[in-house]
Amino acid sequence: MRVGVVFPQTEIGGDVGAVRAYGQRVEELGFGHVMAYDHVIGADPEVHQGWRGPYDVDTSFHEPMVLFGYLAALTSLEMVTGIIILPQRQTVLVAKQAAEVDLLTGGRFRLGVGLGWNRVEYEALGQDFSTRGRRIEEQVMLMRRLWTERSFSFEGEFDRVTGAGLAPLPVQRPIPVWFGAQSPPAYRRAGRLADGWFPQMAPGPELAEAKAVVDQAATLAGRDPVALGMDGRLQWRGDPDGLADLASRWREYGATHISINTMNAGLSTVDDHLAALEHAAAALGLGDV
Repeated sequence: MRVGVVFPQTEIGGDVGAVRAYGQRVEELGFGHVMAYDHVIGADPEVHQGWRGPYDVDTSFHEPMVLFGYLAALTSLEMVTGIIILPQRQTVLVAKQAAEVDLLTGGRFRLGVGLGWNRVEYEALGQDFSTRGRRIEEQVMLMRRLWTERSFSFEGEFDRVTGAGLAPLPVQRPIPVWFGAQSPPAYRRAGRLADGWFPQMAPGPELAEAKAVVDQAATLAGRDPVALGMDGRLQWRGDPDGLADLASRWREYGATHISINTMNAGLSTVDDHLAALEHAAAALGLGDV
């Protein structure tokens, strides 16, 4: 089971030095990947009365693909989007950006995708919120062709490509596509289409039920459920022993990866986040601690 970290998007802010220090120290501590999730634009609660989203116009988010290009020059970590809100982005452009990150990291990249929840963001990016479920399936199919074929034509419901292709192609052909999933339709979609998935719950009965749906969908699609990866999220709560126990539980449920999240733990600086990760690394028996 591979162990990585969740980049503390909302708490590092615009300090480039903190980004550099975080990436380099995470690698030194023995973590294998860094995961970042995606919001392009934030809603202003003064305009959107009654706004109840977890993020707004003042919440900091680094753009994952650009962030990964920067970190690829500083570390040999695997980069993971967990997740990119794919249907609000242009399919071919995402495929191009993903191919570039894959090249810069030497094939150490997983593209995690999901539907998102923010209608304001979809509107600002010129995409239809109501068709996002159908669109993501077409997008994944199209991206896989873009990553593996020199030139082709494609006519879908949402995208058209006429006699074109990407160059250079990525190292991984195709790049692994992982799905965020927190509903039965999303579990079934992950089973049918994904190379892996990100459960949004802790190990227990709910995870067992979700995994059963994913596995059944994979089987019905003629795929081997055992081949699907699963990346579990572990929230840092200041208890290294508890974190180690939770990691063991994820392993029992078949997780291939786990990611330690230090956001929303009362940590105010990058040094605080890294200190927490030092404790986590020691508890999990990782490298330089």
